[in-house]
Amino acid sequence: MLSKTFASSLALTTALIAGNASADSVSREATQQVQQIRNATVKITYGDTTFLIDPMLAEQSAYPGFENTYRSELRNPLVGLPMPAEDVIGDADAVIVTHTHLDHWDAAAQELLPKDIPLFAQNAADAELIRSQGFNDVRILDDDAEFGGVQLHKTGGQHGSDALYAVPELAQSLGDVMGVIFEAPGQKTTYVVGDTVWRDEVEQALERYNPEVIVLNTGAAEVTGFEGDPIIMGREDTLRTHQAAPDATIIAVHMDAVNHMTLSRDELSDYVQEEGIQDHVSIPADGEIISF
Repeated sequence: MLSKTFASSLALTTALIAGNASADSVSREATQQVQQIRNATVKITYGDTTFLIDPMLAEQSAYPGFENTYRSELRNPLVGLPMPAEDVIGDADAVIVTHTHLDHWDAAAQELLPKDIPLFAQNAADAELIRSQGFNDVRILDDDAEFGGVQLHKTGGQHGSDALYAVPELAQSLGDVMGVIFEAPGQKTTYVVGDTVWRDEVEQALERYNPEVIVLNTGAAEVTGFEGDPIIMGREDTLRTHQAAPDATIIAVHMDAVNHMTLSRDELSDYVQEEGIQDHVSIPADGEIISF
């Protein structure tokens, strides 16, 4: 589908990237970019520093669907990458893994990424796991860090409602998650919210950092037995985020690529049009770059 982009006082420019040459051309023209790759995989560039977030790099249908979730009979990923995986990782200076679920950190990424690439994890457990997979520069984002002239701040969240976390098996499988704030001099503060539902931690991060760009995982994924109680944000949360940060650009991702997402790009596009917030919400296609 064609993404819903906008022209506002934020002066955004979007471009659909067909390959490396186009991406390089856009890179020379802009100092800050957010590129939607697929699913929750996103690249964020500040000047000469590029972060690869939550890489899931497998070919289409490489993995079984997630058990005990919506449409678990489908194989993941549902769609292919918009470019070769080698091109996704080629200009990455560092990787951020918000949590180690398969759709954020898969075997293909573990195989393809250089083992010496700087990699940020949310806690000691995730760092230990990633080191066991052969990576030798794994850093724990306890709170704040600096990389390539960009300040990183860890934010909190919860991968589902309190009702889901009251079930021990679900609490263990959903686990811990984080979001990340990116700040650099002269650039727009960007908030990658991560796999969370609307929580006090999200609202507090919005109030504390006042981000101008918010990357929101909006696929409203569901597990069996908890229909209507998604484990990440969806339609209404997109509106709620806009209401909490009315001047921010929301970039909606994590749709149309894994089996348990219940909200599609088309459906979210219709919703933001109905709510009259389409000038504040971008829904990029896979491969698309939004430049600031």
